[in-house]
Amino acid sequence: MKRIFLLVFMFSITLSFSQEVVEKKDVKVGLVLSGGGAKGFAHVAVLKVLEEAGVRIDYIGGTSMGAIIGGLYASGYSANQLDSIIKTTDFNKILTDNLPRKSKPFYDKEHSEKYIINIPLKNGKVGMPTALSNGQNVLNLLTSLTQHVNSISDFSKLPIPFVCIATNLETGQQEVLNKGFLPEAILASGAFPTLLAPVEIDGKLMSDGGITNNFPVEEVKALGAEVIIGVDIQSGLENKEGLNSAVKILNQIVGFQMYKSMDHKYDSLDLVIKPNMKMFNVVSFDKAKEIMIEGDLAAREQYSQLKAIAARQVPNENKKIDLLQIKEFSIKKIKINGNNYYTRAYIIGKLNIKTNEITNYGKVVSGINNLSATSNFEYVQYQIIHESDGCILNLKVKENLISNFLKLGGHYDDLYKTAILLNLTTKHILSKNDMLSADLILGDNLRYNFDYFIDNGFYWSFGIKSRYNNFNANINFDEANINKINLNYQDFTNQIYLQTVFGRKFAIGAGGEFKRIKVFSETISSLEIDNQTGTGKLFFDKSNYLNLIAYLKIDTYDKKYFQKEGAYLDVDFRWYLGSSDFNHNFVSFSHLKGKIGYAHTFFKKFTTHIVSEAGITIGENLNRVLDYNVGGYGGNFINTFVPFNGYDYASLSGNSFLRSALTFRYEFLPKNYFQATANYARVGSELLNEGRIFENTKSGYMLGYGLDTFLGPIEFNYTWSPDHNENYWYFNVGYWF
Repeated sequence: MKRIFLLVFMFSITLSFSQEVVEKKDVKVGLVLSGGGAKGFAHVAVLKVLEEAGVRIDYIGGTSMGAIIGGLYASGYSANQLDSIIKTTDFNKILTDNLPRKSKPFYDKEHSEKYIINIPLKNGKVGMPTALSNGQNVLNLLTSLTQHVNSISDFSKLPIPFVCIATNLETGQQEVLNKGFLPEAILASGAFPTLLAPVEIDGKLMSDGGITNNFPVEEVKALGAEVIIGVDIQSGLENKEGLNSAVKILNQIVGFQMYKSMDHKYDSLDLVIKPNMKMFNVVSFDKAKEIMIEGDLAAREQYSQLKAIAARQVPNENKKIDLLQIKEFSIKKIKINGNNYYTRAYIIGKLNIKTNEITNYGKVVSGINNLSATSNFEYVQYQIIHESDGCILNLKVKENLISNFLKLGGHYDDLYKTAILLNLTTKHILSKNDMLSADLILGDNLRYNFDYFIDNGFYWSFGIKSRYNNFNANINFDEANINKINLNYQDFTNQIYLQTVFGRKFAIGAGGEFKRIKVFSETISSLEIDNQTGTGKLFFDKSNYLNLIAYLKIDTYDKKYFQKEGAYLDVDFRWYLGSSDFNHNFVSFSHLKGKIGYAHTFFKKFTTHIVSEAGITIGENLNRVLDYNVGGYGGNFINTFVPFNGYDYASLSGNSFLRSALTFRYEFLPKNYFQATANYARVGSELLNEGRIFENTKSGYMLGYGLDTFLGPIEFNYTWSPDHNENYWYFNVGYWF
């Protein structure tokens, strides 16, 4: 009897336990994350508390920053990993189109860093950008962070099923994005008006989803969520006192529609977490720590409810990823879609990635930056498909529809005096990959520059140049008889050349040149009467020259001016083949000139910059005008003129020269520099002087102040030399041209 009773008791316990297990049905939890720009950092803090409470998220939906945080979490990141991403990301850099100088095309490094204003022209009218940023840096970051799921096009197949909302700018209706390329979808959802440009997906132009649906509760419920937790980081509408910035006014306009439906959306939520965001706005990216504190506080107020939700779930770990999983790989094929005006060779040449060679995501992003830096593409989307025998790189480019630009610049220095620069640039005017640029420089010395360049990527590129340059200077032209004369120097140069670039750092080129040089003075008693002015002029040269040219250039400087890091090399060879021979003494000869520089910064503030340059004459040059003329300060010297601190313009001349300069620069305030330079030179008939290279060496020194501004460098410099009693002040403002 006891045995029967014991069996019945055990059966009852087992039946009761089985019923309890059956009764505990797993609850699917959905998470809704609202938009709010930088305020979205609070989502990460909330996710940390959810994980601590043991809540398993089964579905995620978000808008704008909520889509970005939600999309990354859905792809497998943990809350701690998202926290690390936020702490290590420079959002001010990511949200702009500023790229490192090394990404710029070699042509732009040499020719385009002289304009203050760049005005796009469309259909003969001034074009306005759609936003402050095209979003390329954001897309690059999102693509890199989600590379582990880049083969998943159905967002329900992500580690956590995901959906986000964007706004169709043509219809004004919401677009539910649950398929496609994940980085592109969440970028479209987060494309805040005026900050990030709209994104085109499947022919639809999309922008921030917050305009139409900033809290996609119903969309998450439709995924299958049974319990829905909402995190609302919206701070409500501002009163008139609070509407004191363009960002707040725009945010207010966007918020009119979204706040109308919030009460209804709250009714569909099982739990609302609402951090206090009154002290922050959509661009408070520098307040990440404070924002996350508020997110943590709000989530912990609901901690008991979160624990209760977790208790209703069957424990099951979410899938996570390793942030360090990015590996090297080989690209077997590159596919390009969307290019029309720019050839495949051009794009691959700028991308600087070769097939069947080992590469990594960092190099791919660097290549994408290279394409973006050309300003020829609104955005470049990349996707790497991993296969057993290699990877396929899919590129989707959207070319910039604006191809005409009006550019303006201004400058003053002691040689060229006041100058206003007007430039017209037009692209793909005659051929694919081409660019035409025309500078007209008005002021004390009228000048012009004309460039036509066809950039063929890793193939040989073709260029045509034309230049007219002139200036006046008091020069020690003949120290034996005259101290100084006022010299008028005019140069008219035309070139046709071929060029190729390796790795965006190293360029070589060769071509032909027609040059006309006219040099005269009115200081000395006239030997010839000018027909136009009727004044007497002494001409030192008035000849045409036909030359062959070749050059080699390397430029890895981080900046054009006030360099902090990088190296520079410029080797120029010019063979004077023939001349109209005004002075009746021309014999064919060559000039070989080279310049090398290196800059390095210590302790973030103190920079040393070393520059050495030399020139020799191969053959016999009997024309004084074509000697190397050393002296003065400037960044736009032409032909055989060479700067040398401590001496006035062209004070030293000869068939060869050797000059070295060491500059110490200290950034005592942001973009404010104290600088000191010591330079030494020897100018004579032979470069090496039979081994006595220090014989008759001249020295000069400079102390100055420099300010790096949007107008270009502004500098005050004082120079002197112990070799003589003269000293000089130099002042310049604006980019050199």
